[in-house]
Amino acid sequence: MIKVSETAKKRVSLLMEEEGFNAKTDFVRVGVKSGGCSGLSYELNFDNKISEADKVFEDNSVRIIVDKKSFLYLVGTTLEYSGGLNGKGFVFNNPNAQRTCGCGESFSL
Repeated sequence: MIKVSETAKKRVSLLMEEEGFNAKTDFVRVGVKSGGCSGLSYELNFDNKISEADKVFEDNSVRIIVDKKSFLYLVGTTLEYSGGLNGKGFVFNNPNAQRTCGCGESFSL
């Protein structure tokens, strides 16, 4: 399961609306792909379609879909949003990551 913080929920809802998605019926697609400083990087998109290879979750009123391969890397992750002086953006707090890069956008196991 993937958790969503309150600040991430608010930002996701705002961005979905700006991009023509409905936060009540559409999804946040979270995934992992090869690349980045540490070997694997996170993906975050909005989607309104589910495939058979997707797992579906809902936390804090945010509907999330993750493909089965990415799910193995993301179990227990919390999606947060940081808007402080050190930069803005979504942050993945992943308990499975043994190493992350300085920007926080990639990790390794």
